[in-house]
Amino acid sequence: MLFRRLGKTDLKISAIGLGCENLDGKTYAQVESTINTALEHGVNILDVFMPGKEIRENIAKSLGNRRKDIIVQGHIGSTGVRQQYDISRHIPTVRRYFDDILRIFGGYIDLGMMFFIDSEEDYKEVFETEFVTYVEHLKTQGYIGHIGFSSHNPAMAIKVIKTGLPEMLMFSINPAFDMFLSEEHREDASECELSGAMDPKRAELYELCKHEQIGITVMKTLGAGKLILPEHTPFAKPLTVPQCIHYALSKPAVASALLGCQTADEVLDAMRYFEISESEKDYSASLGSTYRRFEGSCVYCNHCQPCPAGIDIAAVHKYLDIALLDSDNIPPSIRCHYSNLAHSGSDCFACGNCESRCPFNVPIIRNMEEAERILGENS
Repeated sequence: MLFRRLGKTDLKISAIGLGCENLDGKTYAQVESTINTALEHGVNILDVFMPGKEIRENIAKSLGNRRKDIIVQGHIGSTGVRQQYDISRHIPTVRRYFDDILRIFGGYIDLGMMFFIDSEEDYKEVFETEFVTYVEHLKTQGYIGHIGFSSHNPAMAIKVIKTGLPEMLMFSINPAFDMFLSEEHREDASECELSGAMDPKRAELYELCKHEQIGITVMKTLGAGKLILPEHTPFAKPLTVPQCIHYALSKPAVASALLGCQTADEVLDAMRYFEISESEKDYSASLGSTYRRFEGSCVYCNHCQPCPAGIDIAAVHKYLDIALLDSDNIPPSIRCHYSNLAHSGSDCFACGNCESRCPFNVPIIRNMEEAERILGENS
């Protein structure tokens, strides 16, 4: 295992960490086996954003007396309603859930994460209310070691960092999310390819984190598995797990790539990263090669915008794509993220503006209906 300093903190964390969402709902034996294997191979950071008591207690029980050696990334504002993940800024509710994670993990959370700041509304509900006062109280009273936050939106992440409050960030990083379609390709959809360029706002975020020493832990390293599956990858061929890890770890300020391993075997497969050659980790050939034609498939390029209904069409497609990977086992977090969009597929009134601008002839109107059917409140 390799260890990296987490930004300006004094913490050295494992280059590969464990995102524990996929252990939710699994038996204690499976949780214990997965966590034991991870710890035996040097993993020392666990993300525990899930609000459910059972999964938190299973993780803590698996750690046992090793808790003191592990960095727990716990989230402030991650709550559960009707046994589903939810986001709350209501302080009594927030406090109740965070008090519970403190109880379970020995009265201390190493990284106290302000949960899910993706929009202007999220920002205001955190920084213009008593929520931020509560977070600062947790830090000054020693209940959390460092203040962090999670986000999927580079513009909002930049805004939060510029407040000067957080010391670290949990952010979604992978090649598909980082790259965008260049303007020069829009005219000929039949020849349209991803440009291989970095989204400027994401590049700005990574450089800001480097300059301000804001350490990054990475979620969606594998794009929820999409990047490593031939039928779902946006590239000419799927990337390997080590290539996805290497991509994430190559970005400025990144300290750890968190993987959602569900079994001990998946942990062992991830640990191959430290055994293989540099050439096997190299992702450049895959990203530099011709991307497969995406006729009918969203590549999140945002050329469909602006939407008259205010829908973030790329975000809806991201959640839909992940849900369709295994529609019988949709991660609760994906339902949560979809439900917290300011405007969802249900707001689409089929004007067709988006489809007329899409370089890949994506059936956006139909996909908005599908997203609502699969992920909406009545699904």
